[in-house]
Amino acid sequence: MSPRTTSGPRRFILPLLIITVPLLLALLGPLFAGDPGPRAASFTLGGGHWAGTDFVGRDVWRQVLLGGRPVVLTALAATALAYAVALPLGLISALTHRGWLEELLMRPLDVLLAVPSLLFLLLVAAVLTPGAVGLALLVALVNIPDAVRAVRAATAEAAARPAVEALRMQGESWWRTAVGYVGRSALRTLAADAGVRLTGVLYLVATAAFLGIGAEPDAADWAVMVDRNRTGMFVQPWAVVLPAVLIMALTMGTNLLFDAALTRRDRRPGRDRRDRGPGPDRRDRGPGRDRRDQRPEPPECAPQSGHPAPAPPPPTDGTPPAPGRDEKSHPCS
Repeated sequence: MSPRTTSGPRRFILPLLIITVPLLLALLGPLFAGDPGPRAASFTLGGGHWAGTDFVGRDVWRQVLLGGRPVVLTALAATALAYAVALPLGLISALTHRGWLEELLMRPLDVLLAVPSLLFLLLVAAVLTPGAVGLALLVALVNIPDAVRAVRAATAEAAARPAVEALRMQGESWWRTAVGYVGRSALRTLAADAGVRLTGVLYLVATAAFLGIGAEPDAADWAVMVDRNRTGMFVQPWAVVLPAVLIMALTMGTNLLFDAALTRRDRRPGRDRRDRGPGPDRRDRGPGRDRRDQRPEPPECAPQSGHPAPAPPPPTDGTPPAPGRDEKSHPCS
């Protein structure tokens, strides 16, 4: 069962089932975490800790309830910031008729695009110590070049249509032309890119926290939990498996949810010709009907009385009969 093989609201069932648990734990988990209890031995099971303890003896389930909000909020903020900058830059690049302005906007972004995202984060973290807000800004910054190019590519075809020139000649504002027509024409493509980009941002935020960028070494963070508890993976696996599965479910569910939202109902694989009803009758067609329906009907013949019909008399003016015309060619013979 996938969003592309189901129809109607049913295509949202699988994405919602996948994303609901990690999203609820991330947003509402801190409300049910409660006070920290006494610490136990590291990497143990039981003793009132149904999911065991982590590398410093803290309850794993409580850390799971507290660790999702930083990942989700940072990823959402970074994606929103990236598109807040990419949308106007991409629309200006697609709609402008000045080549120097397009080069001025795109070439610096190409330089930033040449630097790997994770390497850029490591270089900045070596000089500064970014917190959660700083990590969101850094992740947004490394995603802006890709987002601008995606916006420009999605809107370039719509910006070259004659309708845009007609809107300009009518005196429409740039905002109405860019957002009301060009942006709306590329809405589906941009929504699909936003879903894929949010998935990549989630992985990048988790990787940065895994490397200690933007998070304390003992912070309640799903990615930090995977990093700090991996040494006891074979002793107490829940400390690693739970946060890792939640991160994977959050990213996969987000991607499937966007995919289901962008699936058109009129392109369902199960739709066949039988759903379209009977086709029009050939006899009811207009001027374009088939030539086979326009064949002349044979002439009506007199009923046969058992004797062959007499042949037509020969001409009396001495004109020879037409070649190939004999009694065999008569339609009623």
